[in-house]
Amino acid sequence: MSLSLHDLVAPPNALARHYSGFRVGERILLSGHSHQAWPDVALAGQVEAFEDAARDVDDKWVRAFAKAERVREGYRTLLGEPGGAIALGPATHDLLVKLLSALPWGARRRIVTTEGEFHAMRRQLTALEQQGFEVVRAAVDPIETLAERLAAGSDERTLVTFVSAVLFETARIVPGLDRLAAACEHRGVPLVVDAYHALNVIPFELSRLGLASAFVTGGGYKYLQLGEGNAFLRLPPGFDGRPAITGWFAEFDALSAPRTPRDLPWGPPASRFAGATYDPTSHYRAARVFDFFAENGLTAGFLSRVYRHQVARLAEGFDALGLDERVVTRDRSTRLEQLGGFLALESPRAGDLRRELNRRGVFCDHRGCAWVPRPI
Repeated sequence: MSLSLHDLVAPPNALARHYSGFRVGERILLSGHSHQAWPDVALAGQVEAFEDAARDVDDKWVRAFAKAERVREGYRTLLGEPGGAIALGPATHDLLVKLLSALPWGARRRIVTTEGEFHAMRRQLTALEQQGFEVVRAAVDPIETLAERLAAGSDERTLVTFVSAVLFETARIVPGLDRLAAACEHRGVPLVVDAYHALNVIPFELSRLGLASAFVTGGGYKYLQLGEGNAFLRLPPGFDGRPAITGWFAEFDALSAPRTPRDLPWGPPASRFAGATYDPTSHYRAARVFDFFAENGLTAGFLSRVYRHQVARLAEGFDALGLDERVVTRDRSTRLEQLGGFLALESPRAGDLRRELNRRGVFCDHRGCAWVPRPI
């Protein structure tokens, strides 16, 4: 099945029937930046996970690992990297902490990042700062020079550099990441790009973006519609790190081999980020959703056109209201094509506006003094 933008704009929306569980045809969901609606096949995936466990008991892991591999394949497709090394985890925080533990933090204590990173990274870096790490935070503005300023700060003392591809508070796409990646590679500094708010919103093929040497992380809770528990970390070729924070699933395939209590076997790089016993239901759900997207031609290229249309419609509708900018406004200095998949509005009463809209059946989200509406 191949859809067109017209199929989603003209009523009835051609996809709405596949989202009956979230009742997208009965209410206005502008909550995609915090919780996407899931297609109905997600429930079938969750039921399948139960049925496999009920039938196979502990032998369910053979099927569960196959679902996990389907999830990895879904991420490889989005990143344009067949055969890429993809580690999975319950949340990006889990994977990033393990990555930090695999870097030479005993010798390098400097971390370079921006002032616009998501809460999980912001909080973790602040905690590390309180433990003696030097955290250098570049101001987001002017965004045109952000990549260059991060590159300038990433020197031989730097343990790692973190940056988002799309800033979660403003939706602005960060330009120049290819130049930042080249500078970091030249200086031997690992670069981690948070693509959480970019995947399935804009095309994100790593080779085209010049990010083949970067670590890339993200998850399925938002724009991928996979639900919780589906984070990933893409490892660049040649990475051979061994996380100090490691779980026994990292040696799952070697459990029957003879060993002493001091043995620490390691498999391929991606498997080294595995934790311990987890709930595989998330992967069953995600595998079904990845299949649903593929079957309906919902590629990142197509969805980027959908988001462009939706964001433009929201901006046009908001501007037509002529509201007092002291109450609520938006950044008009940034062109709409420089935004990701949502429109950020700024208001000192963001929480009040969100609650009143929700009371009227319009679901949206707010962060600090910004609420971020985006239709499905």
